[in-house]
Amino acid sequence: MAKSKGARIVITLECSDKSLDIATKRKRGVFRYTTTKNRRNTPNRIELKKFCPSCNCHCTFKEIK
Repeated sequence: MAKSKGARIVITLECSDKSLDIATKRKRGVFRYTTTKNRRNTPNRIELKKFCPSCNCHCTFKEIK
């Protein structure tokens, strides 16, 4: 029988900046990061500031399902 992984789950973070400024855009599309979080310590959706190569700046990334 397999062991359970515990409270840590894999989540996906997506860039929340939807601006269409062509001068600052590098390429089309939505950029996403994957990471893990502890479900017991942070039951709500998290938001992190990370670098987005599509926007070419540090943006807020929100957890999606």
